[in-house]
Amino acid sequence: MKQLTTYEGLHCANCGASMQGEFCHECGQSIHSVLKPVHAMAEETLETVLHIDGRIVHTLPPLLLKPGFLTLEYFSGRRVRYIAPFRMMFVLCLLSFFVFHLAIDQISSKVGRGGFPLVSVNDSAIENADSPAQVRKALQKQLDGLQTARATGLLAPNLLDQTNVAARDLRQKASRRLLELGAAPISAASIAEPLPSVTVKPAAAMRAAPTVPDDVEPKASGQESTPVQIAWLPDMVNARLTELGKHIQENMHALKKGDPVARQEAQQRIISGVFSALPPTMFVLVPVFAVLLKLFYVFRRRLYMEHLIVALHSHAFMFLSLLLITVTGMLSTWLRPHAAWTGYALGLLQAALILWIPTYLLIMQKRLYRQGWPMTVLKFWCIGWCYFWLLCFALAVAAVVGMAH
Repeated sequence: MKQLTTYEGLHCANCGASMQGEFCHECGQSIHSVLKPVHAMAEETLETVLHIDGRIVHTLPPLLLKPGFLTLEYFSGRRVRYIAPFRMMFVLCLLSFFVFHLAIDQISSKVGRGGFPLVSVNDSAIENADSPAQVRKALQKQLDGLQTARATGLLAPNLLDQTNVAARDLRQKASRRLLELGAAPISAASIAEPLPSVTVKPAAAMRAAPTVPDDVEPKASGQESTPVQIAWLPDMVNARLTELGKHIQENMHALKKGDPVARQEAQQRIISGVFSALPPTMFVLVPVFAVLLKLFYVFRRRLYMEHLIVALHSHAFMFLSLLLITVTGMLSTWLRPHAAWTGYALGLLQAALILWIPTYLLIMQKRLYRQGWPMTVLKFWCIGWCYFWLLCFALAVAAVVGMAH
Protein backbone atom coordinates (compact mmCIF):
# COMPACT_ATOMS: atom_id res chain seq x y z
CA MET A 1 0.00 0.00 0.00
CA LYS A 2 1.34 3.42 -0.98
CA GLN A 3 2.25 5.59 2.00
CA LEU A 4 0.84 9.10 2.33
CA THR A 5 3.47 11.82 2.54
CA THR A 6 2.85 15.14 4.23
CA TYR A 7 4.70 18.29 3.21
CA GLU A 8 3.43 20.47 6.07
CA GLY A 9 6.10 22.81 7.38
CA LEU A 10 8.41 22.33 4.38
CA HIS A 11 9.47 25.29 2.30
CA CYS A 12 11.01 25.57 -1.17
CA ALA A 13 14.76 26.04 -1.01
CA ASN A 14 14.62 28.30 -4.07
CA CYS A 15 11.79 30.78 -3.39
CA GLY A 16 10.75 29.96 0.21
CA ALA A 17 7.11 29.15 -0.64
CA SER A 18 5.27 26.53 1.44
CA MET A 19 5.41 23.11 -0.20
CA GLN A 20 2.15 21.34 -1.06
CA GLY A 21 3.68 18.48 -3.02
CA GLU A 22 6.93 17.23 -4.51
CA PHE A 23 7.20 20.35 -6.71
CA CYS A 24 6.89 23.98 -5.72
CA HIS A 25 3.69 25.59 -7.04
CA GLU A 26 5.47 28.95 -7.31
CA CYS A 27 8.72 28.19 -9.17
CA GLY A 28 8.39 24.50 -10.04
CA GLN A 29 11.57 23.31 -8.30
CA SER A 30 11.54 19.75 -6.95
CA ILE A 31 11.83 19.11 -3.23
CA HIS A 32 14.25 16.26 -3.86
CA SER A 33 17.98 16.92 -3.82
CA VAL A 34 20.02 16.44 -6.97
CA LEU A 35 22.85 14.96 -4.88
CA LYS A 36 21.93 11.28 -5.06
CA PRO A 37 23.81 7.98 -4.82
CA VAL A 38 24.63 6.14 -8.03
CA HIS A 39 21.86 3.53 -7.67
CA ALA A 40 19.22 6.28 -7.28
CA MET A 41 20.49 7.99 -10.44
CA ALA A 42 20.32 4.67 -12.31
CA GLU A 43 16.73 4.12 -11.16
CA GLU A 44 15.73 7.63 -12.25
CA THR A 45 17.39 7.17 -15.64
CA LEU A 46 15.58 3.86 -16.18
CA GLU A 47 12.27 5.44 -15.24
CA THR A 48 12.85 8.30 -17.67
CA VAL A 49 13.71 5.92 -20.52
CA LEU A 50 10.67 3.75 -19.88
CA HIS A 51 8.47 6.83 -19.77
CA ILE A 52 9.81 8.01 -23.13
CA ASP A 53 9.34 4.53 -24.60
CA GLY A 54 5.76 4.55 -23.37
CA ARG A 55 5.09 7.82 -25.15
CA ILE A 56 6.66 6.43 -28.32
CA VAL A 57 4.28 3.47 -28.22
CA HIS A 58 1.31 5.81 -27.79
CA THR A 59 2.50 8.24 -30.48
CA LEU A 60 4.00 6.45 -33.50
CA PRO A 61 1.19 3.96 -34.34
CA PRO A 62 -1.53 6.66 -34.40
CA LEU A 63 0.80 8.97 -36.31
CA LEU A 64 1.16 6.35 -39.04
CA LEU A 65 -2.30 4.79 -39.09
CA LYS A 66 -4.81 7.37 -37.78
CA PRO A 67 -4.92 10.57 -39.86
CA GLY A 68 -5.50 13.63 -37.70
CA PHE A 69 -5.83 11.69 -34.44
CA LEU A 70 -2.81 13.19 -32.67
CA THR A 71 -3.76 16.71 -33.76
CA LEU A 72 -7.29 16.34 -32.42
CA GLU A 73 -5.91 14.93 -29.18
CA TYR A 74 -3.55 17.90 -28.89
CA PHE A 75 -6.37 20.39 -29.47
CA SER A 76 -8.49 18.57 -26.85
CA GLY A 77 -5.77 19.03 -24.22
CA ARG A 78 -4.69 15.37 -23.98
CA ARG A 79 -0.97 15.86 -24.54
CA VAL A 80 0.99 14.20 -21.72
CA ARG A 81 0.83 10.66 -23.12
CA TYR A 82 2.15 11.75 -26.53
CA ILE A 83 5.46 13.18 -27.74
CA ALA A 84 5.36 16.93 -28.36
CA PRO A 85 4.76 17.79 -32.06
CA PHE A 86 7.97 19.75 -32.66
CA ARG A 87 10.17 17.25 -30.84
CA MET A 88 8.60 14.38 -32.75
CA MET A 89 9.00 16.13 -36.11
CA PHE A 90 12.59 17.14 -35.29
CA VAL A 91 13.68 13.62 -34.29
CA LEU A 92 11.93 11.93 -37.23
CA CYS A 93 13.39 14.47 -39.66
CA LEU A 94 16.96 13.87 -38.53
CA LEU A 95 16.48 10.10 -38.32
CA SER A 96 14.84 9.78 -41.74
CA PHE A 97 17.49 11.88 -43.50
CA PHE A 98 20.23 9.97 -41.68
CA VAL A 99 18.89 6.60 -42.88
CA PHE A 100 18.25 8.01 -46.36
CA HIS A 101 21.84 9.28 -46.42
CA LEU A 102 23.06 5.78 -45.57
CA ALA A 103 20.97 4.36 -48.41
CA ILE A 104 22.35 6.92 -50.89
CA ASP A 105 25.91 6.17 -49.74
CA GLN A 106 25.25 2.47 -50.20
CA ILE A 107 24.00 3.06 -53.74
CA SER A 108 26.75 5.52 -54.69
CA SER A 109 29.45 3.17 -53.39
CA LYS A 110 28.22 0.54 -55.83
CA VAL A 111 28.08 2.82 -58.85
CA GLY A 112 31.17 3.65 -60.82
CA ARG A 113 31.98 5.78 -63.82
CA GLY A 114 29.26 5.75 -66.44
CA GLY A 115 26.65 4.61 -63.93
CA PHE A 116 27.62 0.93 -63.98
CA PRO A 117 27.47 -1.06 -60.75
CA LEU A 118 30.86 -1.86 -59.29
CA VAL A 119 30.05 -5.41 -58.20
CA SER A 120 26.76 -7.04 -59.20
CA VAL A 121 26.32 -10.81 -59.11
CA ASN A 122 22.96 -12.52 -59.59
CA ASP A 123 23.09 -16.27 -60.12
CA SER A 124 19.31 -16.80 -60.13
CA ALA A 125 19.20 -16.41 -63.93
CA ILE A 126 21.67 -19.31 -64.26
CA GLU A 127 19.79 -21.54 -61.84
CA ASN A 128 16.42 -20.81 -63.51
CA ALA A 129 17.64 -21.30 -67.10
CA ASP A 130 15.68 -23.91 -69.07
CA SER A 131 18.21 -24.65 -71.80
CA PRO A 132 22.00 -24.83 -72.18
CA ALA A 133 21.90 -21.74 -74.43
CA GLN A 134 20.15 -19.74 -71.72
CA VAL A 135 22.72 -20.91 -69.15
CA ARG A 136 25.63 -19.79 -71.29
CA LYS A 137 23.91 -16.48 -72.09
CA ALA A 138 23.19 -15.76 -68.41
CA LEU A 139 26.77 -16.71 -67.46
CA GLN A 140 28.26 -14.42 -70.09
CA LYS A 141 26.04 -11.55 -68.94
CA GLN A 142 27.24 -11.91 -65.33
CA LEU A 143 30.90 -12.19 -66.40
CA ASP A 144 30.52 -9.07 -68.56
CA GLY A 145 29.10 -7.21 -65.55
CA LEU A 146 32.07 -8.20 -63.40
CA GLN A 147 34.49 -7.14 -66.11
CA THR A 148 32.70 -3.78 -66.42
CA ALA A 149 33.10 -3.30 -62.69
CA ARG A 150 36.82 -4.02 -62.94
CA ALA A 151 37.19 -1.57 -65.82
CA THR A 152 35.84 1.35 -63.78
CA GLY A 153 39.14 1.61 -61.92
CA LEU A 154 37.39 2.23 -58.59
CA LEU A 155 37.75 -1.24 -57.09
CA ALA A 156 40.31 -1.85 -54.36
CA PRO A 157 42.73 -4.77 -54.83
CA ASN A 158 40.75 -6.99 -52.44
CA LEU A 159 37.58 -6.34 -54.44
CA LEU A 160 39.42 -7.20 -57.65
CA ASP A 161 40.26 -10.57 -56.09
CA GLN A 162 36.63 -11.00 -55.09
CA THR A 163 35.52 -10.54 -58.70
CA ASN A 164 37.71 -13.50 -59.71
CA VAL A 165 36.20 -15.59 -56.91
CA ALA A 166 32.70 -14.56 -58.01
CA ALA A 167 33.51 -15.46 -61.63
CA ARG A 168 34.73 -18.91 -60.56
CA ASP A 169 31.57 -19.50 -58.51
CA LEU A 170 29.38 -18.45 -61.44
CA ARG A 171 31.16 -20.84 -63.79
CA GLN A 172 30.77 -23.68 -61.29
CA LYS A 173 27.05 -23.06 -60.93
CA ALA A 174 26.68 -22.81 -64.69
CA SER A 175 28.54 -26.11 -65.07
CA ARG A 176 26.23 -27.83 -62.56
CA ARG A 177 23.17 -26.44 -64.32
CA LEU A 178 24.47 -27.65 -67.68
CA LEU A 179 24.89 -31.17 -66.24
CA GLU A 180 21.32 -31.05 -64.91
CA LEU A 181 20.11 -30.15 -68.41
CA GLY A 182 22.11 -32.99 -69.97
CA ALA A 183 24.68 -30.79 -71.70
CA ALA A 184 28.47 -30.81 -71.54
CA PRO A 185 29.81 -28.99 -68.48
CA ILE A 186 32.40 -26.23 -68.46
CA SER A 187 35.96 -27.50 -68.36
CA ALA A 188 37.98 -27.22 -65.15
CA ALA A 189 40.52 -24.98 -66.86
CA SER A 190 37.82 -22.55 -67.95
CA ILE A 191 36.32 -22.50 -64.43
CA ALA A 192 39.65 -21.52 -62.85
CA GLU A 193 40.47 -18.93 -65.53
CA PRO A 194 40.66 -15.41 -63.98
CA LEU A 195 39.04 -12.39 -65.50
CA PRO A 196 41.15 -10.22 -67.81
CA SER A 197 43.43 -7.97 -65.76
CA VAL A 198 43.04 -4.19 -65.74
CA THR A 199 45.63 -1.53 -64.92
CA VAL A 200 44.57 0.57 -61.94
CA LYS A 201 46.60 3.38 -60.42
CA PRO A 202 46.92 3.37 -56.65
CA ALA A 203 44.74 5.91 -54.88
CA ALA A 204 47.77 7.73 -53.43
CA ALA A 205 49.33 8.08 -56.86
CA MET A 206 46.06 9.40 -58.28
CA ARG A 207 45.90 12.06 -55.62
CA ALA A 208 49.57 13.00 -56.07
CA ALA A 209 49.46 13.21 -59.87
CA PRO A 210 45.91 13.69 -61.16
CA THR A 211 45.33 13.25 -64.84
CA VAL A 212 44.67 16.53 -66.64
CA PRO A 213 43.23 16.35 -70.18
CA ASP A 214 45.16 18.08 -72.93
CA ASP A 215 42.27 20.36 -73.82
CA VAL A 216 42.06 21.82 -70.30
CA GLU A 217 44.09 24.91 -69.58
CA PRO A 218 46.45 24.87 -66.60
CA LYS A 219 44.40 27.40 -64.66
CA ALA A 220 41.51 24.90 -64.49
CA SER A 221 43.37 22.89 -61.88
CA GLY A 222 43.53 25.92 -59.62
CA GLN A 223 39.83 26.59 -60.14
CA GLU A 224 40.15 30.37 -60.26
CA SER A 225 36.65 31.85 -60.00
CA THR A 226 35.42 35.36 -60.67
CA PRO A 227 35.00 37.28 -57.40
CA VAL A 228 31.41 38.07 -56.48
CA GLN A 229 30.81 41.80 -56.10
CA ILE A 230 27.25 42.80 -55.21
CA ALA A 231 27.14 46.45 -54.26
CA TRP A 232 24.41 46.27 -51.63
CA LEU A 233 25.96 43.28 -49.82
CA PRO A 234 28.72 43.55 -47.19
CA ASP A 235 32.25 42.57 -48.18
CA MET A 236 32.11 39.57 -45.84
CA VAL A 237 29.05 38.19 -47.66
CA ASN A 238 30.66 38.77 -51.07
CA ALA A 239 33.80 36.96 -49.92
CA ARG A 240 31.70 34.06 -48.67
CA LEU A 241 29.80 33.86 -51.97
CA THR A 242 33.10 33.91 -53.86
CA GLU A 243 34.37 31.01 -51.78
CA LEU A 244 31.17 29.04 -52.36
CA GLY A 245 31.40 29.68 -56.10
CA LYS A 246 34.97 28.38 -56.07
CA HIS A 247 33.86 25.20 -54.32
CA ILE A 248 31.09 24.70 -56.88
CA GLN A 249 33.60 25.02 -59.75
CA GLU A 250 35.99 22.59 -58.08
CA ASN A 251 33.28 19.98 -57.54
CA MET A 252 31.91 20.36 -61.07
CA HIS A 253 35.37 20.03 -62.57
CA ALA A 254 36.08 16.93 -60.48
CA LEU A 255 32.79 15.33 -61.54
CA LYS A 256 33.27 16.05 -65.24
CA LYS A 257 37.02 15.74 -65.88
CA GLY A 258 38.63 14.51 -62.69
CA ASP A 259 40.25 11.14 -62.05
CA PRO A 260 38.10 8.38 -60.45
CA VAL A 261 39.30 9.11 -56.91
CA ALA A 262 38.70 12.87 -57.20
CA ARG A 263 35.30 12.19 -58.77
CA GLN A 264 34.29 9.91 -55.93
CA GLU A 265 35.49 12.39 -53.30
CA ALA A 266 33.54 15.22 -54.96
CA GLN A 267 30.47 13.04 -55.10
CA GLN A 268 30.73 12.28 -51.39
CA ARG A 269 31.23 15.98 -50.58
CA ILE A 270 28.14 16.94 -52.55
CA ILE A 271 25.98 14.22 -50.98
CA SER A 272 27.13 15.17 -47.48
CA GLY A 273 26.51 18.85 -48.18
CA VAL A 274 23.01 18.22 -49.51
CA PHE A 275 21.98 16.11 -46.53
CA SER A 276 23.44 18.62 -44.08
CA ALA A 277 21.33 21.35 -45.70
CA LEU A 278 18.08 19.39 -45.94
CA PRO A 279 16.99 19.40 -42.24
CA PRO A 280 17.20 23.20 -41.77
CA THR A 281 15.55 23.65 -45.17
CA MET A 282 12.63 21.44 -44.11
CA PHE A 283 12.34 23.32 -40.81
CA VAL A 284 11.79 26.50 -42.82
CA LEU A 285 9.10 24.81 -44.94
CA VAL A 286 7.01 23.80 -41.91
CA PRO A 287 5.89 27.36 -40.95
CA VAL A 288 5.51 28.15 -44.66
CA PHE A 289 3.15 25.17 -45.00
CA ALA A 290 1.22 26.50 -41.99
CA VAL A 291 0.89 29.85 -43.80
CA LEU A 292 -0.62 28.02 -46.79
CA LEU A 293 -3.15 26.34 -44.50
CA LYS A 294 -3.97 29.71 -42.93
CA LEU A 295 -4.58 31.29 -46.34
CA PHE A 296 -6.76 28.49 -47.69
CA TYR A 297 -8.75 28.18 -44.46
CA VAL A 298 -8.86 31.86 -43.53
CA PHE A 299 -12.64 31.77 -43.04
CA ARG A 300 -12.42 28.91 -40.53
CA ARG A 301 -11.12 31.47 -38.01
CA ARG A 302 -8.39 29.30 -36.60
CA LEU A 303 -5.24 30.61 -35.01
CA TYR A 304 -1.97 30.32 -36.88
CA MET A 305 -0.69 28.13 -34.02
CA GLU A 306 -3.37 25.55 -34.81
CA HIS A 307 -2.27 25.41 -38.43
CA LEU A 308 1.34 25.11 -37.25
CA ILE A 309 0.45 22.04 -35.14
CA VAL A 310 -1.22 20.53 -38.22
CA ALA A 311 1.92 21.24 -40.26
CA LEU A 312 4.17 19.67 -37.60
CA HIS A 313 2.10 16.48 -37.44
CA SER A 314 1.86 16.32 -41.25
CA HIS A 315 5.62 16.62 -41.69
CA ALA A 316 6.27 14.16 -38.85
CA PHE A 317 4.10 11.63 -40.69
CA MET A 318 5.91 12.27 -43.98
CA PHE A 319 9.32 11.85 -42.33
CA LEU A 320 8.16 8.62 -40.65
CA SER A 321 6.90 7.37 -44.02
CA LEU A 322 10.20 8.29 -45.69
CA LEU A 323 12.05 6.41 -42.94
CA LEU A 324 9.91 3.29 -43.40
CA ILE A 325 10.15 3.45 -47.20
CA THR A 326 13.94 3.74 -47.05
CA VAL A 327 14.33 0.92 -44.53
CA THR A 328 11.98 -1.27 -46.58
CA GLY A 329 14.02 -0.60 -49.72
CA MET A 330 17.28 -1.44 -47.96
CA LEU A 331 15.78 -4.68 -46.59
CA SER A 332 14.50 -5.56 -50.07
CA THR A 333 17.94 -5.04 -51.58
CA TRP A 334 19.54 -7.18 -48.87
CA LEU A 335 17.00 -10.03 -48.92
CA ARG A 336 16.27 -10.27 -52.65
CA PRO A 337 19.44 -12.28 -53.53
CA HIS A 338 18.64 -14.81 -50.76
CA ALA A 339 14.85 -15.03 -51.14
CA ALA A 340 13.32 -13.39 -54.19
CA TRP A 341 9.77 -13.50 -52.79
CA THR A 342 10.75 -11.26 -49.86
CA GLY A 343 11.99 -8.64 -52.32
CA TYR A 344 8.64 -8.64 -54.15
CA ALA A 345 6.68 -8.53 -50.85
CA LEU A 346 8.74 -5.62 -49.53
CA GLY A 347 8.36 -3.89 -52.90
CA LEU A 348 4.57 -4.10 -52.57
CA LEU A 349 4.82 -2.76 -49.01
CA GLN A 350 6.97 0.11 -50.26
CA ALA A 351 4.42 0.96 -52.95
CA ALA A 352 1.60 0.84 -50.37
CA LEU A 353 3.50 3.27 -48.12
CA ILE A 354 4.03 5.67 -51.03
CA LEU A 355 0.33 5.61 -51.93
CA TRP A 356 -0.66 6.00 -48.28
CA ILE A 357 1.08 9.39 -47.97
CA PRO A 358 -1.35 11.49 -50.11
CA THR A 359 -4.33 9.42 -48.91
CA TYR A 360 -3.38 10.02 -45.27
CA LEU A 361 -2.89 13.77 -45.76
CA LEU A 362 -6.24 14.10 -47.56
CA ILE A 363 -8.14 12.26 -44.82
CA MET A 364 -6.30 14.28 -42.17
CA GLN A 365 -7.28 17.56 -43.82
CA LYS A 366 -10.91 16.41 -44.04
CA ARG A 367 -11.09 15.41 -40.37
CA LEU A 368 -9.40 18.52 -39.01
CA TYR A 369 -11.12 21.25 -41.03
CA ARG A 370 -14.48 19.45 -41.44
CA GLN A 371 -15.47 20.64 -44.88
CA GLY A 372 -17.23 18.69 -47.61
CA TRP A 373 -15.27 16.30 -49.80
CA PRO A 374 -15.41 18.45 -52.99
CA MET A 375 -14.04 21.54 -51.22
CA THR A 376 -11.50 19.46 -49.27
CA VAL A 377 -10.19 17.78 -52.44
CA LEU A 378 -9.97 21.14 -54.25
CA LYS A 379 -8.05 22.80 -51.41
CA PHE A 380 -5.88 19.73 -50.96
CA TRP A 381 -4.91 19.87 -54.64
CA CYS A 382 -4.18 23.63 -54.50
CA ILE A 383 -2.15 23.38 -51.28
CA GLY A 384 -0.27 20.37 -52.64
CA TRP A 385 0.50 22.18 -55.91
CA CYS A 386 1.88 25.23 -54.08
CA TYR A 387 3.82 23.10 -51.63
CA PHE A 388 5.28 21.01 -54.45
CA TRP A 389 6.91 24.05 -56.04
CA LEU A 390 8.09 25.30 -52.64
CA LEU A 391 9.62 21.87 -52.02
CA CYS A 392 11.32 21.91 -55.43
CA PHE A 393 12.79 25.34 -54.66
CA ALA A 394 13.98 24.13 -51.25
CA LEU A 395 15.58 21.04 -52.77
CA ALA A 396 17.27 23.20 -55.41
CA VAL A 397 18.71 25.43 -52.67
CA ALA A 398 19.91 22.34 -50.80
CA ALA A 399 21.50 21.04 -54.02
CA VAL A 400 23.35 24.34 -54.57
CA VAL A 401 24.53 24.30 -50.94
CA GLY A 402 25.67 20.71 -51.44
CA MET A 403 27.59 21.63 -54.59
CA ALA A 404 29.35 24.38 -52.63
CA HIS A 405 30.32 22.03 -49.78
